[in-house]
Amino acid sequence: MKKSITLAALLLAIGTSVLAAAPAKSAGHHSQDEISFVPLKSDNGFGVKIDKQVAGKSIVIIYDNEGTVLFKDLLSKGASGTKGYLINNLAYGDYTVEVFSKSQVVKKQMHIYDDGGQAKSYFFFQ
Repeated sequence: MKKSITLAALLLAIGTSVLAAAPAKSAGHHSQDEISFVPLKSDNGFGVKIDKQVAGKSIVIIYDNEGTVLFKDLLSKGASGTKGYLINNLAYGDYTVEVFSKSQVVKKQMHIYDDGGQAKSYFFFQ
């Protein structure tokens, strides 16, 4: 039983890094901004990377599972950039991360869980 739980946790951790690195896809035409979620290498969290077609502001909003806004952040007004967000202060559970840019909106569901160590872990649902 312990081996199956350990194996499931290992597969989940591997899947997390693959899912977190995958760029968000949006239906539409070629002039849309490219928004992707990337893992932070040295901290416990994720980054939002935006490559914009036209310079302008972008906003990141994190909601809890009841739809309450927990965090709202204005990203760089430049043509592109990456900004990291730590998950240490978030409780275990489900969240929604929404990124608004001039040409699109990307919404992803995120789950924060206890990885059995001293740090929290997360993954984005597909």
